[in-house]
Amino acid sequence: MADGPGAHVEDKRYVIVTVRKMAVWLLAAWFVLAAAAATSAQSQFSPVIRVNDSAITAFELTQRTRLLTVLGATTGVEQIAREGLIEERLQQQAAAQQGISVAEEDVTLGLDEFAGRLGISADEFLGQLEQAGVQRASVEDFIRNGVLWREVLRSRFAARAQVSEDDVDRAIALTGSTGGARVLLSEIILPARTPQETAAAEARAAQFSEIQSFAAFAQTARDFSAAPSRADGGQIDWVELNALPPDLRAQLLALPPGGVTEPVQLQNAVAVFQLRDLQEVPPQRPDALAIDYAELRLPGGSRSEAQELAAQADTCDDLFGLARALSPDQLVREVLPIAQIPADIAAELAKLDRNEVSIDLVRDGTRLLLMMCGRTNEITEGLDRAEVRAQLRNQRIASYADGFLAELLADAVIVDLR
Repeated sequence: MADGPGAHVEDKRYVIVTVRKMAVWLLAAWFVLAAAAATSAQSQFSPVIRVNDSAITAFELTQRTRLLTVLGATTGVEQIAREGLIEERLQQQAAAQQGISVAEEDVTLGLDEFAGRLGISADEFLGQLEQAGVQRASVEDFIRNGVLWREVLRSRFAARAQVSEDDVDRAIALTGSTGGARVLLSEIILPARTPQETAAAEARAAQFSEIQSFAAFAQTARDFSAAPSRADGGQIDWVELNALPPDLRAQLLALPPGGVTEPVQLQNAVAVFQLRDLQEVPPQRPDALAIDYAELRLPGGSRSEAQELAAQADTCDDLFGLARALSPDQLVREVLPIAQIPADIAAELAKLDRNEVSIDLVRDGTRLLLMMCGRTNEITEGLDRAEVRAQLRNQRIASYADGFLAELLADAVIVDLR
């Protein structure tokens, strides 16, 4: 183009047209981005599951999945989150029908209790979750529903879960020195060595408590249990009921065959047990109320090392000769009431006869060689009737709860909207 006044006019027109085109392009791009953001926000809070007349959003599902992941869940986390949210919607609907609500102070107390089980404060717990993208409101909703469901069960089943004096007498008779019983159990043992691992184990064990068949429990034991019995589907041999920890005895007495206990806290582990059979047996000798046992601690010890030592010991006295070169605190021999023996050790000792050995228990990398030295009746143990009554009542309410939730699920209209 030639230089001159006309050329300058053409240049200005070109610039003006170019600027207008850019403005139109930028405006269009802004609309596209705004629409995309609006669509993203809309999809985030769009229903993905409908439970009767209630909806579960994508946001809720994402938040619950993150929460379970932080607590240590690793397998099928989204499916577990989905099932949990569906059950919670049904529980909320049941609460609404009964006119039950939860005060905010109860939610705060529940949050403190949950965090306390992890050994941290509620603020520390919420801070850790916030770093993982879990909002406080999502955690409070989770806690609130747990408290709400507990109130629903208390309102609905408290009267039906009353325990008679005969029930208490039978429980005490089966665990006391005037009678006897033995149980055939299957076990699932989950490691719980850190706060996060403990929370995950408790959550998973609570789900396992709902198992209703022998086959399902056996398969779950093979898939998840950390105990050597996993190879046999969690099955262990007959155990004297009186040799088990008191809280576990009370649970087992309230179960039918095939029933599963609530999660049981062990040392560095959480367990659930399935009752396969219970037999009342006439006592042929006074039931042992205390156990004489030896505990040889082998830090970093392998199973083969423990087996080698066990093969050299015919009695508990032999262990002292074998432990001469070890630190004095590695070998301990005690006579304790069964109720005072750590639950995981008591469970192992319950499987043993005199001078028999267990090498299956490992704590924080230390393998324990346990030897049964003998049982004694020299220490008496009283059973609190009120405690026995409360344990039986709680077990009955838990049984009613499982049936009630199954009914709610059977009657519900659940639609996956994705």
